[in-house]
Amino acid sequence: MRTRVLLAGLLALILAVGVYYIPPVHDRLVWRIDSLRTRVIYFFNPPDEAVFQPTEQAMLETIVAQTMQAYQPTSTPPKTATPRPGPSVTPTVTLTPLPDLVQLEGVKYEHQHGRNNYCGPANFSMALTFWGWDGNRDVIGRAVMPGNTTSEGKPADKDKNVMPYELQNYIAEKVPSMSSVIRYGGDIDVLRRMVSAGFPVVVEKGIYELDMNRKMGWMGHYAFVTGYDDAKQEIIYQDTYQLQGAPPGHNRRISFEQFIEGWRAFNYVFVVVYPYEREAQVLSLLGDWADDNWATQHALDMAENESRILAGINQYFAWFNKGTSYVSLAQPDYSNAALAYDYAFGLYAKLTGDDSIRPYRMMWYQTGPYKAYFFSGRYADVINLATTTLEDTISKPNLEESLYWRAQAEYMIGNTQAAIDDYRAALAIHPGWETAIQALQDLGQVP
Repeated sequence: MRTRVLLAGLLALILAVGVYYIPPVHDRLVWRIDSLRTRVIYFFNPPDEAVFQPTEQAMLETIVAQTMQAYQPTSTPPKTATPRPGPSVTPTVTLTPLPDLVQLEGVKYEHQHGRNNYCGPANFSMALTFWGWDGNRDVIGRAVMPGNTTSEGKPADKDKNVMPYELQNYIAEKVPSMSSVIRYGGDIDVLRRMVSAGFPVVVEKGIYELDMNRKMGWMGHYAFVTGYDDAKQEIIYQDTYQLQGAPPGHNRRISFEQFIEGWRAFNYVFVVVYPYEREAQVLSLLGDWADDNWATQHALDMAENESRILAGINQYFAWFNKGTSYVSLAQPDYSNAALAYDYAFGLYAKLTGDDSIRPYRMMWYQTGPYKAYFFSGRYADVINLATTTLEDTISKPNLEESLYWRAQAEYMIGNTQAAIDDYRAALAIHPGWETAIQALQDLGQVP
């Protein structure tokens, strides 16, 4: 009798597995199974409890002590540093009064739902269709996130993020009539200036949303800025995460202050997409931001100021931004970048409470620390940070950039086979990724 029960159970299990892999059934259930799996993993291994500690701990403790001593609170607020002058551009911006209210027409709203992690493709599709491009989010998504769509066009859950440079590369390679600029250190005024002249702007910012465990969590998100209202001190933008309803995703409004709060997490980065023949107009409107290195230096000055006057999670973002700016200069300063990131991660470990929820997804979207540690010869820190990110902050190791940089560091310490395995894992997430293909070819491997 017991044998029959076991046999019946085994047959039922085999039948269930067989039914699960029938395409119509699999398409309906796979995301639910993945969602359940993620909930279980996050319940037993909360990602916001993961903490990366740089291995050069003695150096970090010295920096923390010196910095805390330098920034002891006084009876009066500390003065902000005067930004160092950067290279000017010609022509400069003419300070013509801007309209009090601008809301651009001709925006073709797209949401990201029905596809996994399609915030980037949806926003950049809107940026292109505004100028008459004949495409949509799936056209871009298939190119920059090929691992997120099956050969039958069904959603797949592999690539978690698209970075601004990937979308810029897509425009350069696939839409030759269009161009784009990416700059750090933006502010509300430069957004107002661009939008009032008819050029909408894509920004990357942080938001807080309830996750699948009903816990408030931080994540990165693109926003397509298409207007502003000075009287109400509001930005008007397209939010691909929200469907039509309340609040709406189309022509959504957010206060200047709240917008800046979220924008800070990404070093105030912004992207302007425009027809190639209007490049001179764009550069003129950008003014000093037309010079990439000036913009990065400006972002560094902003981060330095904010690291002195802010507290909690905002101070963490400011120190992280210092590292990002050092890495992004025309002549990168990787040593100072690494030290800034060290201090940022030290602050991160101390974040507690509802008002300072740890943004554990930070390394899903930004790779500056990998570059800073790698080019400073701190290979163990690259490996440890990537491993913490891949194993402790995400339910599946679906971050090709983290795999790539871990592979780079593994090779440098002589662990070639581990490097090869990580390069191949990166290609499984992002098929055809030339960076990983080239790395394998350099090692004599067939991708």
